[in-house]
This record gives sequence, structure tokens and C-alpha cells, in this order.
Amino acid sequence: MKKLAILGSTGSIGQSTLKIVSLYPDRFDVRVLAAAYNIPLLCEQIKRFNPEIVVVMTEKGADQLKVLLKGDVCPEIFIGEQGYIDAASYEKTDIVFLAMVGAAGLRPALAAINSKKIIALANKETLVMAGDIVMSEAKKNNVPIYPVDSEHSAIFQCLQGNREKDLKKIFLTASGGPFRKKKLSEFATIRPENALNHPNWSMGNKISIDSATLMNKALEIIEAVHFFDVSSEAIEVLIHPQSIVHSMVGFKDGSVIAQMGIPDMRSAISYAMSLPERLDIGVEFPDFTALKSLEFEKCDNEKFPSLDFAFEVCKKGGTLPAVMNAANEIAVEAFLDMKISFPTIYNIISKCLGLHNKIDNPDLSGIIDADRWARETALSLI
Repeated sequence: MKKLAILGSTGSIGQSTLKIVSLYPDRFDVRVLAAAYNIPLLCEQIKRFNPEIVVVMTEKGADQLKVLLKGDVCPEIFIGEQGYIDAASYEKTDIVFLAMVGAAGLRPALAAINSKKIIALANKETLVMAGDIVMSEAKKNNVPIYPVDSEHSAIFQCLQGNREKDLKKIFLTASGGPFRKKKLSEFATIRPENALNHPNWSMGNKISIDSATLMNKALEIIEAVHFFDVSSEAIEVLIHPQSIVHSMVGFKDGSVIAQMGIPDMRSAISYAMSLPERLDIGVEFPDFTALKSLEFEKCDNEKFPSLDFAFEVCKKGGTLPAVMNAANEIAVEAFLDMKISFPTIYNIISKCLGLHNKIDNPDLSGIIDADRWARETALSLI
């Protein structure tokens, strides 16, 4: 039986992971659950899965959880960033699902790696901020990192049975989000509720906004560079509105292999949980006759400059990826709070990148400092 820690259990990835656990209770045992602020849902998950440890972000959240669990068995409660780090390295787990959103995933990821846990990575920001450090630590500790993002899982699956040195190109697919056909002149009128209305996927607020700006794809470019040890020049982004082809790889003989399926994160999650085996999780096949066609388009970088940011920071490296990520997190939060317009998200990121004095080959403290600087700078610009 595999013993799981799920950090980010109340988010969309965490909830989907627990659905799979429910299908196979004889194969998976949840030992750790962590949720920043959704205490009522965390309480329900505790009652159902009976973890030994839970993590919340604040003392207030811990007190609320104790009240809700009154009369039931209460697991040990860890609090704050250190709580996440301790939970990630908890000795009674085998696999750590890093499903929280944002830069908060970095330190727990490193803690899990140094504790020699298998990593199921859904947190893009971990590799965006510190990909060289994270992958180096994983190699040193002989720790496998399995991708949970649908795109990187697709690439990972396409590479199985093939030699990585034969890989020539990665085709990252993107749905195009809700504004693929919207005119640039209309972007200033976009409201948060418009941006949260994704045509294909059900995701949390931050990831949905990133999908609308295509920043999710920018983060995935940087993530793919580290995951698969390729240059950014080997990556091409294709807009694929149907979201059936989750990504493709091209080999040096001209062959292209694609991984396909309906838009359902459970497929990628279950593969990370059980590989090389595949679990029957009730996900249907695409109805290809109903689809009629699979479309692919080039991205309009004038409307969506996020990809330009990604290729720029990949080329220049250093602390710039961390700055891009942190500035985006602050800008997205401000947009959701209706403090800035949709196009201003791009402006904030661009200005932070332009103002930053890049540090080459940063250590972890240098990356954390750059992250903090970018957040403070973005807030001052807002």
C-alpha cells in the first residue's frame, strides 16, 4: 500500500487525487493532508480519509478545525510554512503530492526530496523558480519526480520506451483559454468572472487566470526545460482548442508521438500514482467521430505576451524566472480583487523583469530574495 501526503488537498488537483484514492482504498493510504484556508472542506476530508497529520496556514485556522472536529478524532495539526515543510518530510509517507499553488511549494518540495520521498509534482512554480536546484537535489538523492500537469505528464508518457537523446522537439499544447478569439482592443473590459470561465478545464482561481493570460503556458515552458533537460528553443507552443492532444514530442527521425484524452486531470494524476501500471478510474475515451477535427494554431504573442516573457527568462536565466513568477502571482491577485485591469497583469510582469538586477547561478536564498523583491516591486507598481 502506498502512503500519501497531499499538500493542497482542497484544491482541484488535491480533490481529484482523493477521488482516485476513494476508488482504490486498498492501494492508497492518506497519511497527510494540507490545506491553507479551506477549513470546512479539509474537515470533511479528515473525517473521510483519517490522516495522521494535517496542515493549515494559521493558528485561527487550526482553532476553527478543532471546533469543527469536536467529537471526532483530531489528527496532529501543523501550522504555517514550517508545517508544510515538516509534513512534506513526514517519515510515514512514500509519495508527496505537491498540489499547492504558487511559490509556497518550493521549500516543501526540497524537504520532500531531501527526505527521499517520491514526488508527484503539480506545482509549476517549484521548477520555475529553482529548477536547477530542485533537479540537482533530486538526482543527488535518487528521487523520482513525476509530473502531474497534463502537458508534462503527456510528454513524460510519450518518452516512455524511447531514448531521451533522440528527442528533438516538444510541442506544448494550450487550449487558448476563454479569450482566444477576443480582440486585443477589448481586453481592458475583461472582468475576473470572464477570465475564470475556462472553456475546457475546471481549475482554481489563480490557475484559471493564468490560463486566460497564457501565463500557465509560460510557466510550463520553463518547467519543461528542467523536467526534460532541453533548451527553450526545442519547445513550441500550439493553441489546440479541443484540449484532446495534451502534448506531443518530436524525434530526430521526424516521428511525432502524441498523448491524447478528454480534459480530465485524473488521468495524469493516476499515472503518477501508479506508474508503470494504469488504473481504471472511469475516464471515458474521446468521441473522435463527434470531434470531426483537431485544430492547431500559432499563439498570438501580441495579445498574449506571456510566452515572450518565458522565452526571455529562459534565455537570460538566473533569478529572472523567480521574478516573473512572483510578479505574476501579485498581479493575478490584484486583478481578482479588481485593483488592476487584465492587460495590466502583463505590464506589471514586464516592468518587474525590466527593473530587476539579475543574479546568475543563485542559491536558494538568492532565489527567495528575488521572489520577495519582485512581490514588493509589483505591489508598489500596483
